[in-house]
Amino acid sequence: MKLVMIDCVPGGRPGAILSSGEILHLERAAQDGTAEAWLPPSLKGILDAGREGLDLVRRIVNRVEALSPSQQAQLRGQGALLPSSTPLLAPIANPSLFVSAGHAYRSHVNEMKSQAPKTPQGFLKAPGAIVGPQADVPLPQQCPDHVDFEGEICAVIGRRCHNVQPDEAMNCIAGYTLTNDVSARDWVPEIAKAKTTPEARAAWDLNHMGKQLPAFAPLGPALVTADEVDPGNLDLTTRLNGEVMQNANTADLIFTVAETLSFFSRWYEFRPGDIVSTGTPAGVGFGRNPQVFLKDGDVVEVEATGLGRISNRFFAEIRHIRKAELA
Repeated sequence: MKLVMIDCVPGGRPGAILSSGEILHLERAAQDGTAEAWLPPSLKGILDAGREGLDLVRRIVNRVEALSPSQQAQLRGQGALLPSSTPLLAPIANPSLFVSAGHAYRSHVNEMKSQAPKTPQGFLKAPGAIVGPQADVPLPQQCPDHVDFEGEICAVIGRRCHNVQPDEAMNCIAGYTLTNDVSARDWVPEIAKAKTTPEARAAWDLNHMGKQLPAFAPLGPALVTADEVDPGNLDLTTRLNGEVMQNANTADLIFTVAETLSFFSRWYEFRPGDIVSTGTPAGVGFGRNPQVFLKDGDVVEVEATGLGRISNRFFAEIRHIRKAELA
């Protein structure tokens, strides 16, 4: 299934993309007097309900797919069947954890002139940076000149897991989605210049802070359930204004998704709706010669096999001038 959050009320409502491309508003399609009427108002809530939550959604989707054309037309009239162009929010807007893997693809390690890690590496991404799959993203006033793109595939957790083995880890994943790990690169050169451990640590800290800015985590468009995805063989493509910048297959990952999740689960207890972003391949702006950074009006698209596409326009923030500055 391809599950989405429909931008119809504050916070949205859960939906599913049907085989026709139309979007089913699950709440409006639910039958009164049945378990369907119990459906939680968010995908995270559905995942919190465990297997029963996803099974209930699947029953609704299968029932509607089997309706006659006239019955489906009636649902359209009720606002339960919506056009494919319906605006969407991020499928998961408030994870308790958003862990991002770094130096994950061999090609990206090479372009950044780094050494392949011996274990998965990563950092926490601020959940507050999450925006929808078509949201505009501001180039921040304090660091607008070196903003970079990083197309990534994310695993979305479907059940609590802590300290799981790789062969158990895949059973903890509900599905997959896409993100752009937008990054202000202003402090990366300071890492190479560092001559002491404290200097290097400070530079790394600032580099990670440069990934936490408002709207620096576009996410979506859908949560595609794990039964429809082979995470070991996905083509991932990032385009800047229509030009391909990143193009790789997840076979280039240094560690499998199972190994990455297992490693992070040694420390974190993941809960339904948490996100593990699996890293980015070669082609980022910082690694190019000449380097390419985002500017006002640029559009970045990230897509992957079977997961859809996110498309976000970047714009320059207008600095608010205080009255005192006009005096």
